[in-house]
Amino acid sequence: MGHPPLLPLILFAITYAGLALGRIPGLALDRTGLAVLGAVAFLATGAISVEQAKEAVDAPTLTVLFGMMLLSAQYRQSGLYSTIGGRLARVADPRRLLLGTIVVTALLSAVLTNDVICFALTPLLAGALLAARRPPLPYLLALACAANLGSALTPIGNPQNILIAQTLRLPFLPFVLACAAPVLLSLIALYVLVAPRLREPERQHAPGNPTVVAEESIPLQRWPATKGVLITLAAMALFLSPVPAPLTALGVAGVVLTSRRMRTRDLLAHVDWSLLALFVGLFIVGRGLEASGWTEAARNAFGADPSQPAVLLAAVSLLSLLVGNVPAVMLLLPFVGRQPATGYALALASTFAGNAVLVGSIANLIVAEQAARLGIRFGFREHLATGLPVTLVSLGFAAGALLLGRL
Repeated sequence: MGHPPLLPLILFAITYAGLALGRIPGLALDRTGLAVLGAVAFLATGAISVEQAKEAVDAPTLTVLFGMMLLSAQYRQSGLYSTIGGRLARVADPRRLLLGTIVVTALLSAVLTNDVICFALTPLLAGALLAARRPPLPYLLALACAANLGSALTPIGNPQNILIAQTLRLPFLPFVLACAAPVLLSLIALYVLVAPRLREPERQHAPGNPTVVAEESIPLQRWPATKGVLITLAAMALFLSPVPAPLTALGVAGVVLTSRRMRTRDLLAHVDWSLLALFVGLFIVGRGLEASGWTEAARNAFGADPSQPAVLLAAVSLLSLLVGNVPAVMLLLPFVGRQPATGYALALASTFAGNAVLVGSIANLIVAEQAARLGIRFGFREHLATGLPVTLVSLGFAAGALLLGRL
C-alpha cells in the first residue's frame, strides 16, 4: 500500500505552524485567518471536496457555542457583568478580592464559556481597580487562569469541551462529576500561588482611563438581568435532561432574541464570529488530512495507543502549549476512542495546559488585549510566572484523578 499524497500533509503542517506562531510576518493575519486560509487551500487544491467540507463542519458544536454566546450577551446587555465587576472591585481586603475574582470567574466560565467571560469581565474589573489605584496585574492573571480552570468543569464551559462532549456524546452530569475534584483542587492551588503576589510591588500599574471604563459599564436592568438568570437555570435543567444540547442551545438563543428592549443587532454584535470561523476552518483542515489517509497512517505508526487516557493526557498537554487547546483537541479527536474517561482526560488536560503560556488559550489572549486597552501591559514572561506553576499543579491533579480511576 502506497503512502498518502504529500500535499494535504504540507497544507496541514503549514496551517498548524501558523497557528503555533500566531501570525505570518508582514501580514495582519491572526489565528482565525490562518485557519480559514488553510481550509481554502484544501478546497482550492482539491484535497477535499465542497461536499466533504460541508460534512466536516460539526453543526451541533457550533450551535451550542452560539447559544451560550447569546446568553452571555444577555448578561452583558442587562448590566449583570458590570454589576458583578463593580462589586468585586469594591471589596476592600486584597485576599478576599482575589478569592472573589477566582470564584466568580470560575462559576461564570463553567456555564457561559471562558472566552466570553474574559472579554466581559476584564475591562470592568481592571478599570475599577485602576480607578481605585489598586495593582490590577495579580487579579487579571488570576482571572485568566480561573476562567480556564472553571470552564473545565462542564461540557459547555469552553469551545474544546463543547466539541469533545458533542463528538463523544458525553452526558452533562457525569462530565461534571468526573471533572469536579481536579477543577476544585486546581482553583484552590491558584489562590495559594497568586496570593503571595499581592504583597509584591506593582510594576505594571498605569493610570486609569475613565472614558474606557465608562463605556464598558452598563447600568443594571432588573427584568433583563432576571431573564438572563432564569434562562441560565432553565438551560442547566435541560442540559441535565435527555434533551439534546444543540436543541437546548437553540432554545436559549431564541428566548434571548425574543426581547422588547434589546435589539437583535446589538445582541448578535457580542457573538464571537471570529471564534466560530476558527472552528469551521479547523474542521475542514482536519477532515482534509483525514480524507487523505494521513490520519490513519499516523494512527498505525504511533507506538502507544492514543486512546489511552494516560497517553492522551501527555499528548494534548504538549500540543496545547504549541498550537493552543482548541486546535490541539481538533487534531487529536480522530485518534481517540469513545470511552468517557478518554473524553474527560482530553477536556481536563487541554484546558489546564492552556494556562501555561499566553498563547495557550484564547481566554489568556483576550485578558491581555483587554487589559492593554487600559494601559496594563503584560507579556509572555509575566504570564508564564503564574500560568506555568498553575498548569503543572492542575495537570498533576488530573493525572492523580486518572490514576485513582476517578475519570
